[in-house]
Amino acid sequence: MQKRSSGKKVPSWEVVGALLATFRRQAGLKQVELADRFNVGEEAIASMEQGRRRLRMELAKQMDEFLETKGALTAAVEKIPAREKYPAFARDFIEHEREAITLQWYENQVIPGLLQTPEYARKVFENSCPPLGPTELEEAVQARLERQQILQRETPPLMSVVIEEQVLQRHLGDKAMMRQQVRHLLDCADLPFMCLQIMPTETPTHPCLGGPLILLETPDHEHLAWLEGNHNGWLVDDPSEISRYQQKYGMLRAQALSPEASKALLNKVLGVT
Repeated sequence: MQKRSSGKKVPSWEVVGALLATFRRQAGLKQVELADRFNVGEEAIASMEQGRRRLRMELAKQMDEFLETKGALTAAVEKIPAREKYPAFARDFIEHEREAITLQWYENQVIPGLLQTPEYARKVFENSCPPLGPTELEEAVQARLERQQILQRETPPLMSVVIEEQVLQRHLGDKAMMRQQVRHLLDCADLPFMCLQIMPTETPTHPCLGGPLILLETPDHEHLAWLEGNHNGWLVDDPSEISRYQQKYGMLRAQALSPEASKALLNKVLGVT
């Protein structure tokens, strides 16, 4: 598996994270020791040092004082943009997604991000662990909704989406919110560039038990794959790897319900006959 590099300068939050890691090591501290000192989780410190989570200004000031760094962290935080919309590990993928001419998307835990309603997206982010603060939550929801603008392009990407049936049975919010999300899926299924299919839970075989998978084609006809796990992701461009993921996705589509049968199932979930 190959992680693709964009060749661009290191994102600003990664720079801040690298500074924090350097100052922590110079002080002879482990991540867990710094986490305990400021009453945050060790995972939070690790995420900040990797640029996946922003260092808040107030915490930067406290760390500058504790680590005796003469305001270096505070100055670094002040110099970067107020909003970093996406985690560092996902930015290359988001850039390619904006211009993709085809998207093939499989999800087994949640509704695909491009098809989420604002209420559903908010509930997804409310389940983040460690929890997001109010400002982070609002920024995450807004960033996700902004990604959906590619569906409004003059020439939107040709899309194939396969969703596990169990995703429809997982009510992240109340029943009214989930019904609204299912109705939105039905609207998306009627878009001329969209092929939406449901993978039945009782399918005896399954080609993609490894988790979510996104395949995309760029305007230059480059084929890429995106794999995402807990707080991390990989953009793959190796042709042999891409070929295997395309085979997996082809089998998924063959085993999933047809588009018409999938819409019938969505209507059944809504109680419409």
